Amino acid sequence: MSTLISFLGKGQADPQTGYRTANYRFDDGFSRRVPFFGLALAEYLKPDRLVLVGTASSMWDVFFHREGADDEAVLQLMAAVETGEVDQDMLELPRRQLSERLGVAVDCLLIPYARDAAEQAGILRLLAAVVPPAEELYIDVTHGFRHLPMLALVAARYLARVVGVKVQELYYGAFEMTTPEGETPVLRLGGLLAMLDWVDALASYDKDGDYGAFSPLLAADGMEKGRADLLARAAYFERTNNPVKAREKLNSVFPSVEAHRGPLGELFGETLAKRISWFRAPMRNDWELTLADAYRERGDYLRAATFMYEAFVTGACNVRRVNPNEFRERDEARSGAREAQPAFRELENLRNAMAHGVRPRAAQEARTLDDESALRATLKSLRKDLFQP
Repeated sequence: MSTLISFLGKGQADPQTGYRTANYRFDDGFSRRVPFFGLALAEYLKPDRLVLVGTASSMWDVFFHREGADDEAVLQLMAAVETGEVDQDMLELPRRQLSERLGVAVDCLLIPYARDAAEQAGILRLLAAVVPPAEELYIDVTHGFRHLPMLALVAARYLARVVGVKVQELYYGAFEMTTPEGETPVLRLGGLLAMLDWVDALASYDKDGDYGAFSPLLAADGMEKGRADLLARAAYFERTNNPVKAREKLNSVFPSVEAHRGPLGELFGETLAKRISWFRAPMRNDWELTLADAYRERGDYLRAATFMYEAFVTGACNVRRVNPNEFRERDEARSGAREAQPAFRELENLRNAMAHGVRPRAAQEARTLDDESALRATLKSLRKDLFQP
């Protein structure tokens, strides 16, 4: 099922039509000369349902009069629009008549003016109530108050995340861009939603370090899918504490990230490249220590302790000139470090306590885990003690 949501504002340019008539030109040659863009868009998209959204003072009277609604209903709307008192009952008859004429289900939704946060949130709740999950949703932001397109963008993201609708596109009939030949272009603003996806991915990465969120975005932006998938694979290996394989995948995909010239990837690519550049450090213990620092700053203390622990063990293997990937030799290096370094033992105890959810035997370590600021400070102190320059 598909739904088109179209906003209705206060048209004052023409007392008969409400809005100035324009010849809206779609990108595949389809065009319609109409005053209200939403009806041309409905004809173009052929949705299963049209939802007209407006306030108690929107031009319901002019709109329904032009669409051939009952005269008495229109007269009632004229009086109500003038005083800003349109209610749902007044819209019922003209709504049914428009639905019959168009051959598509029509709903009218009265919304507040979005004057403050409470009214803005109220609009989101009202919109959420009229679209079911999995609905294919199109939004027209051409008409309505000037601030409503911003709210419509937020609504699109809200409905996608909270209700589970599939927002297909946002449309805007750009009257101010009408050509000398009299054609008004129809803009597709779905790219704005894609930009928000990238912003969300950056926020997600800052929170949990999972750069796999960029993989589908890069693929959608034109990167070859197999290359983009390498980024997700690298993120998986990093998050399963396998920096060797993570580095291997990043080493393969990084040139593609740097060279990517998709419209959105190019906008965010430099930032992404900086955030995954840890693999360029020369030694494995350098990669692990860089990851430990990053996870500590994100507040992911278990991963921070784990990567710091592994970085120190890897460094001990390097000092002994043994293979850090060979389990027996690595375990011997770990045992030697545990005997020689009290700070390493403390780190191991903290890591084990967090991993297993048990209270450490040592009172000091137990107190450390009871307070986030103490844990963060302790991890920083242990890093300084264990990794002197």
